[in-house]
Amino acid sequence: MIAHDRDRAIEQSARRDETIAKLEAQAAQWVGKLDAQDAGRRARGRALSDGGVRARFYHAVAEAHLRRIIRVDLKSELFTYDIDPNALALARAMDGKLLLVTNVKDLSADEVVAQYKALADIERSFKVLKSEIEVGPVHHRLPDRIRAHALICFIALILQRLIRTRLRAKPVQNVISPERALAILRRIQTHRVLMPNNRTVTGISTIDAEQSAIFDSLGVKKPTATDSYTSL
Repeated sequence: MIAHDRDRAIEQSARRDETIAKLEAQAAQWVGKLDAQDAGRRARGRALSDGGVRARFYHAVAEAHLRRIIRVDLKSELFTYDIDPNALALARAMDGKLLLVTNVKDLSADEVVAQYKALADIERSFKVLKSEIEVGPVHHRLPDRIRAHALICFIALILQRLIRTRLRAKPVQNVISPERALAILRRIQTHRVLMPNNRTVTGISTIDAEQSAIFDSLGVKKPTATDSYTSL
């Protein structure tokens, strides 16, 4: 299936044509200087050679990813190039188009495109696994422990994605990521105080408005304790 964006196609074609025009203008300037040198006219700056111009122009074409369209003759003693009309026509025909191949038969074309565009989200998940969750290195040897480590990391990733989804659905001011939300909630502490006569009192620190808003956004009940008090 093929997805086509007409506006993007126009933009890509215009950008390519502009780049080709700039490269041809630069090539014409170099050729003019080479012809002037051959005619015995000296110009300001260092003298040019066909080999040097050929190398510089080929490098510029390669950087612009236009080697299939602008063909530089690397075997000729003189600097020369041409534009392949067939390659240029093919590039213009592909502008704004995304070709997708899938073996999943129960998805519509729109669903396939949406799944492909979700690749960035998948790549972000791998980044979270490697950074915040630290799936590796795995300091285990037994297969069951390795599987348990991977399972815990996968569950952590699911929770991270769930937090991000709920924060997007019900935003909290100044909280734009699961990492930021968890950092704020991590400030909540549990206290255990030993009173006279060996009496023990337990409680949690005061939950401020921002923390309450995060709990509300996540749909999670605020932690409570039998004896709670305001920590100093």
